[in-house]
Amino acid sequence: MSLAPRNDWPPTPAPASAPERVSPMRRLRRRLRPRSRPRFKGPSFNRMIPNIMTLIGLCAGLTAMRYALDARFGAAAIAIAVAGVIDGLDGRLARLLKAVSRFGAEFDSLSDFLCFGVAPAFVLYLWSLDRAGGFGFMPCLMFAVCMALRLARFNASLDSAPSHAYAYNFFTGVPAPAGAGVVLLPLFVGLEAKALGWDWLLAVARHPLVSAVMLVGTALLCISTLPVWSFKNFKVPSEYVLPTLLGFGLAAALLVADPWAAFALGGAAYLGMLPFSVRSYRRLQREAEGPADAESEPA
Repeated sequence: MSLAPRNDWPPTPAPASAPERVSPMRRLRRRLRPRSRPRFKGPSFNRMIPNIMTLIGLCAGLTAMRYALDARFGAAAIAIAVAGVIDGLDGRLARLLKAVSRFGAEFDSLSDFLCFGVAPAFVLYLWSLDRAGGFGFMPCLMFAVCMALRLARFNASLDSAPSHAYAYNFFTGVPAPAGAGVVLLPLFVGLEAKALGWDWLLAVARHPLVSAVMLVGTALLCISTLPVWSFKNFKVPSEYVLPTLLGFGLAAALLVADPWAAFALGGAAYLGMLPFSVRSYRRLQREAEGPADAESEPA
């Protein structure tokens, strides 16, 4: 049996298919099609702004200590004032952006301790109390410890609401930024006296005993249970709106013209406000407890 040779061996390869033609319009659509971007997990940048402001305030407090080491006490006082302004804005901004968090509250307290507990005492020690040696360090140590206790009590009170509605408008004790402004009152008076050439007033303001009394007194005010206006929900009657705006305008003009006199008057005005704050709290307390006492009395 003979086998005839096969004509299809070796097999011929199949002809290659022609490449698919893509129209220019389809190519253009592919290029213009939006690319998918990766999704990152984490908070938005807007919610980080309050913490960034707190960080800037912390840097301002550290800068105040550096200026005090260089004997630039005016610049140190301004740096602490800048930290106080930032501390008053970061909390309100966090509530406005709905970025309130436990981390932000703890970070703010740590920043407040350095800016308003350590830095003012450090500045006053280098400005006045270093001449008293170890005894001059004792008031600074007491002020820093009392400020830490005041901030710890404030953090502990965040988890519990006040017993009465009127208590929302009051702090328990002098708050940390206000305490720093009050304790620096001898420095403000001394800088103003130096600018005016009143050497006798500068000598009095720079005496270690004056700074020690201010440190100890302000420390006791911070850890006290004194009710102090918080100005969070403070309402101005309509007939006092224009006088209030005029007063703030005059205060701003005085701050620009003579900052040390403005800071000194502000600290003195805050101290003079404390008795009125206590009177207002007691009046609200009597009004809140009055109806309950009347109902408990027998007919």
